[in-house]
Amino acid sequence: MRKLAATYIFPGNRPPVKNGLLVCDDDGTVVELQERADNWCEEAGVEYYSGVIVPGFVNAHCHLELSHLHKKTEDKTGMGGFIGQINKLRKAEPGLVLKAMQLADRLMWAAGIAAVGDVSNSGISIPVKQKSKTTYHTFVEAFGFHPSRAERAFDLAVQARNEFNQSGLPASIVPHSPYSVSESLFMKIQEEAVQNRGILSIHNQESQAEEQFFKEGTGPIADHLQHNIGLDVSHWQAGRSTPLNTALEFLPVENTLLLVHNTFTSENDLKDLELQRSKENTFLALCPGSNLYIENALPPVELFRKHRMNICLGTDSLASNTALSILKEMITLQQNFPDVQLEELISWACVNGAEALHISNTFGSFDAGKKPGVNLLTGVQLKNLQLTEHTKVKRLL
Repeated sequence: MRKLAATYIFPGNRPPVKNGLLVCDDDGTVVELQERADNWCEEAGVEYYSGVIVPGFVNAHCHLELSHLHKKTEDKTGMGGFIGQINKLRKAEPGLVLKAMQLADRLMWAAGIAAVGDVSNSGISIPVKQKSKTTYHTFVEAFGFHPSRAERAFDLAVQARNEFNQSGLPASIVPHSPYSVSESLFMKIQEEAVQNRGILSIHNQESQAEEQFFKEGTGPIADHLQHNIGLDVSHWQAGRSTPLNTALEFLPVENTLLLVHNTFTSENDLKDLELQRSKENTFLALCPGSNLYIENALPPVELFRKHRMNICLGTDSLASNTALSILKEMITLQQNFPDVQLEELISWACVNGAEALHISNTFGSFDAGKKPGVNLLTGVQLKNLQLTEHTKVKRLL
């Protein structure tokens, strides 16, 4: 039995408890969270910490497979430049890729991340995930811009998904983005989603180049498809719809959906989203570090708050970020959106991500019976409860 006390304890799904006492079994299962009076006395066997105790973080969007590309891409090149770099650098010696994933997995655990929604294009990450202390849900991502590639792309995704499932790892098949998946491939993914009720994830409105490609059929993404990959884009019909509406046409409303990035999502987009889907099973996964790295832009967080969207946090990959740290993402949001309170940030980093990945029965909050992990945040401005550039995380359980 461990008893942990701190200046504040944030349960993750309700207001913070000042001078709280968190009682956990030795394996990390929460027994109770006690509220104590301000005049509490020290007790034997209680670990006292100056700082803030929070549940383990949930990284709702990551690309573990790209960990070997850390510090190998140029930043602020825009989406066209970034995907061009990835296309050239992605292939590497399997041993190198494996070691990079193992290191990234260990660093996420040390950074207080208890669970991850990880995007994969193959089964190469299976050995890492099987041995990891972290819980993973794998989004097996399908690419296939040209209709002629649909069947092959889907078959590869099914093969990878089956490899994860046979290894005891949960996985679901998802589309990469509205601009990289043909209608015929979307329909195959849709049928699969309806049949298996898997969690869906899709990169959404991450760049201005995406908007340009949908409106005009031109720009950096069109150039990448034609010149970097050598694809025929003559079938593409620009001006028909927005990226978001294109995706929503094929993503069943019954399935939980993570819309990832949303850097250039507008109020009209949100209104369309609210007309077509329930908010209860729709989540916006924000990756501010990656957005700044690629596009030098941030998503309209205040707009999302105005519409009461379910927000969760991700890191994207080490190809597009300097670290896989949910705390770092929270600090970036705190610095750029000072009206967002720490309680709200922690709910985004913990319980909302757990709900999006269907693991909130174990992770995300300090409810009795859960085993969410326990993090200590130091360097927090305790007077007004704000993160600072000096805030650090230490895993306690």
